[in-house]
Amino acid sequence: MGLLAQSGQIEGRLTSEENVLPFATLHLKNTEYGATTDLNGNYQLKNIPPGNYTLIASFVGHISEKKSIQLKAGQTLIANFHLISSSTLEEVVVTGTMKETYVSASPIKIDVVTSKQLDTYLPSASSSVVESVQLVNGVQEVVACGVCYTNNISVNGLPGSYTAILMDGTPIYGSLASVYGLNGIPNMIIDRFEVIKGPSSTLYGSEAVAGVINIITKNPESQPAVSVDLMTSSHEEVFGNVAMAPRLGRSNAYLGVNFGYANLYADNNFDGFGDGINSDHISVFSKINFYRPSDKIFSLAAKYYYEDRRNGVQAYVKDRAYRGLRGNDQIYGESIYTNRAELFGTYALDTKANLKIDYSLSNHDQDSYYGDQYYKASQQIAFGNFLWNFNKSKHDVLVGATLRYDAYDDNTMATEEEIDGIVTNTPNNQFVPGVFAQDEYRFSEKFTILGGLRVDHHQEHGLIYAPRLNLKAKTSDWTTFRFNFGTGFKVVNLFTEDHAFVTGQREVFITEELEPESSYNFSLNYNQVYTGLGGSGSIDLEAFYTHFTNKIIPDYDIPGMIIYENSDGFAKTMGLGINLNHNFKFPFSVNIGLNLLESTETDYGPDDEEITTDILFAPKWSGVLNANYELRRQRITLAYSATFTGTMALPEVYDLDEQGIPLEDPRPTNSKPFSVHQIQISKLIKNNYNLYFGVNNLFNFIQTESPLVGYDDPNYEPGFSPFFDTAYAYAPNHGIEFYLGFKWDLSKKPKQATVALEE
Repeated sequence: MGLLAQSGQIEGRLTSEENVLPFATLHLKNTEYGATTDLNGNYQLKNIPPGNYTLIASFVGHISEKKSIQLKAGQTLIANFHLISSSTLEEVVVTGTMKETYVSASPIKIDVVTSKQLDTYLPSASSSVVESVQLVNGVQEVVACGVCYTNNISVNGLPGSYTAILMDGTPIYGSLASVYGLNGIPNMIIDRFEVIKGPSSTLYGSEAVAGVINIITKNPESQPAVSVDLMTSSHEEVFGNVAMAPRLGRSNAYLGVNFGYANLYADNNFDGFGDGINSDHISVFSKINFYRPSDKIFSLAAKYYYEDRRNGVQAYVKDRAYRGLRGNDQIYGESIYTNRAELFGTYALDTKANLKIDYSLSNHDQDSYYGDQYYKASQQIAFGNFLWNFNKSKHDVLVGATLRYDAYDDNTMATEEEIDGIVTNTPNNQFVPGVFAQDEYRFSEKFTILGGLRVDHHQEHGLIYAPRLNLKAKTSDWTTFRFNFGTGFKVVNLFTEDHAFVTGQREVFITEELEPESSYNFSLNYNQVYTGLGGSGSIDLEAFYTHFTNKIIPDYDIPGMIIYENSDGFAKTMGLGINLNHNFKFPFSVNIGLNLLESTETDYGPDDEEITTDILFAPKWSGVLNANYELRRQRITLAYSATFTGTMALPEVYDLDEQGIPLEDPRPTNSKPFSVHQIQISKLIKNNYNLYFGVNNLFNFIQTESPLVGYDDPNYEPGFSPFFDTAYAYAPNHGIEFYLGFKWDLSKKPKQATVALEE
């Protein structure tokens, strides 16, 4: 009773512009005290011990606001909040227009995933951007090989090489790295990432056909002085992050190291090959934000990634025997050494005009064996983007000039040229200059139109044009419509994007000079913010259609062969995306997404009849489910996430009989639907210690069939049959996994003491 007599209360009202905010949430930071506003926007926090607090008010579609509260014994304190609509302020994004804007103000539909969400749902020490993007509806990891398990990121069913991967707004991941480098982007360095679905070639050029994923790296100024994150799993894996963020004079720096070790051989499907990769990797990242008296930005970041990836039969992997067996023609295994270095950043000119330069340099070296086939490749990319942004009346104009130099060399037919009967090595070097301009015109507070055009010059293909048109109509504070039209183009570097020509025993046939692929895309987006159902949330609907010409799709139908050619007809993807985000009055939030997709290619038969088939590995539907609940008093967060994958077309492959002869009937050419589930429990201890525990692949789902074909040919050693193929990988082969991790942060500034509460 004595405690209650000394307590006070806080009350007030939440409004936004002319409206009250029902079901908005308020809580005292670092305590269990919270409340929700009623239908009139009023709230009360009762029985609060006296002390100094931070009161936070938040509501979907609005910017959260904080107030410092000094509550005295027996006092009733009035604290009203007027939250600003996210139509003018919100999460800052840069991807859609290559300049800072806010999510709801952007005429481009952008999905944003923050580092807080990543830490909530994923093990922070072991996860990379490849796992993280699966939190976004319509974006999936696609495994390209059933032995080495190389992967890429698919947007709306299109292959990963069609997605442009940016670091701090700069294209840096070329075609070779889109398969062998994405695991080297650990969550440790990610502040947030932004996803645009649909072509964005106007701003980002080739490779931005399916969409753009822009990884915004962490700001050194806001990072702990020292942080450590260590994790181990039931598959005998060890992962870790170690980082520090020192001040260098008046500048701020960040240095982080991510490492991983996995060396357990498991063969639960009894095909004689490991069910997942073994690997050692290390990723080193550093970033400096230089102080300038003009407050103009100057950032410089560098990253180095090394990976030793291997898998195969047990004799190849056990006790690291692969080091002496690389290239062996009797004991099959795949071993890939990757060395990748990157340098990128932004420099704003010290001028009155808003001028800046984005720049990047990267070097990617790969030394690999697929059985006895040696594949050595290197790719260097230099990129510079000069931008001028200015405003005039209701126009926001961005003008830019781009220079990209891409040098690629390998030991395959891709870089061979026959001159006078002599075959010589001819590296593929491309210099691609380009210019672009866009104008964002605000007719009114409710209607915005954005138009743009890019022109690139390719030495082999001449001028390539990429226009765009985006319309945004905000019919109310709660309702937004967006219409997008854009074109995409893709200059294919086939041997870096599809390594099926070296893994397995298929022979490659390229039937013609491959021309650039081109596409155009339409999408319509509707977003509605609402209150009700015990809280508030938003509904997002998107319809999209993409049409391809010159589409290159590998043909696996003939055993032992891959045939590449431009499609004489056309290809298309179209679908509907539905997403629901809801925050309840109690500390529970949920995100549900469903993506319906039709992806087909159409060719013409001998009599010009149309022959339409499904594009391989593009699921007809997919979904995501993310939910988390906070036990505030115990400072525990419970998180659950799941991905759902519908049926998809699979390559036509044939198992062998007891004599090693292909069966008459192929394996199923359509997969069955499946889902993969994860849970994670995090416990915050004394503000800077965090213990987390989780389960990946909770229900132990693995695909029914081995991802390999021809592994059991009695006439050859495993892996060396002419029918051996690794392309039938469509679902996880890595079973249930338990993990335990520990994080420790040493803050730059001492945290404010919290009020101790008595029962």
